[in-house]
Amino acid sequence: MPPKTKPKPKRQWQEVASEAQSYRNSTISALTPPAPKIPSNLPRNVFSVPAQLLSPQIIQITNLPTEQLLPLLATGQLSAVDVTTAYLHRAAVAQGLVNCLTELLSTQALARAQELDAHFQQHKRPIGPLHGLPISVKEHIGFEGLRCTTGYVSHWDNIAKEDSHLVTILRRAGAVFHCRTTIPQTMMHLETDSNLYGVTTNPYNSNLSPGGSSGGEGALLALHGSCLGIGSDVGGSIRSPAANCGVYGLKPTAFRVPTDGWGYIMAGADSVESVLGPMSTSLPGLQHFMKTIIDSQPWLTEPALLPFPWREYNLPTDRPLRIGVLWNDQIVRPHPPITRALKSLADRMQGSGIEVVDFKPYLHEEAWAIIASLYFTDGGEADGQAINASGEPWRPLSEWIITQNSCVKKLDVGELTYWLEEREAYRKEYALHWNELGVDAVLCPVGPGVAPKHNTAKYWWYTSQWNLLDYPAVAFPVTKVDRSVDVLGEEQSLSDHDAYNRGLWDPEEFDGLPVSLQLVGRRFDDEKILGILEYVKGVVGLPFEEM
Repeated sequence: MPPKTKPKPKRQWQEVASEAQSYRNSTISALTPPAPKIPSNLPRNVFSVPAQLLSPQIIQITNLPTEQLLPLLATGQLSAVDVTTAYLHRAAVAQGLVNCLTELLSTQALARAQELDAHFQQHKRPIGPLHGLPISVKEHIGFEGLRCTTGYVSHWDNIAKEDSHLVTILRRAGAVFHCRTTIPQTMMHLETDSNLYGVTTNPYNSNLSPGGSSGGEGALLALHGSCLGIGSDVGGSIRSPAANCGVYGLKPTAFRVPTDGWGYIMAGADSVESVLGPMSTSLPGLQHFMKTIIDSQPWLTEPALLPFPWREYNLPTDRPLRIGVLWNDQIVRPHPPITRALKSLADRMQGSGIEVVDFKPYLHEEAWAIIASLYFTDGGEADGQAINASGEPWRPLSEWIITQNSCVKKLDVGELTYWLEEREAYRKEYALHWNELGVDAVLCPVGPGVAPKHNTAKYWWYTSQWNLLDYPAVAFPVTKVDRSVDVLGEEQSLSDHDAYNRGLWDPEEFDGLPVSLQLVGRRFDDEKILGILEYVKGVVGLPFEEM
């Protein structure tokens, strides 16, 4: 367990937090022309506010998804400067609405956009496949000369010495980095709150969480302050905010997307592969990101990556597509709108000629015991030291995942070996389980409910399951909560976890929220699940309502 004694910090943590927030505010104040002032009395749902504050031209540009922006930029119909300026202003407004940024990169972004426009004017062609596209980035991913706190006050003075590998590749492809986004203390929350920047809220309802730990990205994308962003995922941190905010997010298979040059403290992190991946306002945004990264052959400079190209997926021609539906994990029943979304999508797929079968869970409680034992192999000591070094208070979900988690223990060599062997045995057993059911992909919940109230997201198992197996998974919006239809039944609780989850159901608070699901494939089926989702979207018309 983390040490109980706290060293005396050099500065009060409140002073550091004030400096962090003042710095962020200064990067927004530097925007020219200035960003609009945010009204003092905001509604709980802030989606209508940007259109009230920003020009029609900015709204028009920023409402375009990646697949529509890129051709306009590549042909010179839109300039990189105009697109970057539009996204800088919309990101600044999003910050005022939901507290999702750590800094706005206006000076760097506009300088880069001017370079790209000059290149286009001279050569009449784009510099790369992402020419002029603004991309937002989760704060712990390294930028040379910029801070990388990983959510800790004590890391405020950590300055990245170089760009991360991923940033380098995207920059060479023509991307423009326009802002960095908030993360929680420890980064091990399905919530986004820190003592440095405060709480990030959900654009649909400020009383609710955008998810985490890439919650700044999720909230920003939902408000169209970005159309493509970079998150990370070790237990659900891309898929949770994507689902809560009604956008798209891919957790790739490990060792396909570069991870050199990011900040992370979790000791023994290679015992559970943490990945970087895309989040976007559209499915093609995920595909553009992945293809651009893998086409650059990143394994030539990051040897841990696996050297195989991005492959086109083709639907089977000799049989129907076969999708398994995991209705629940036999530990926690999802809330009514999640089950309704599963049933509605399964019915529509079946009506479109897709074979749909039940996919029974296999020992998901055992899976959590394994992964939770491997998250903090030092017993949470490094995280505890990082928190205590500044004197900052422990955030509620930091306390929960580290000090209240019975699986968190300092492991000796023999104990670590045991859990690694359990991990590999479980992976083999699950592969055989999948083989018996013979499905192309599995459709399942992202979480046991929609966007939850703050500090209540304590059930990771619908996402962490696939991290343990290292299976790729894509979260996507399906429908919205309808309080008149989504009614909690009288079923007996399956477990204490289920009883807790039932107690979180609040139809009035959740009404109108996005309801998302995830599609999961086997290891290295990244192209396959994106291809299947693209096909399913086309034949059934996802999402069923406009998000």
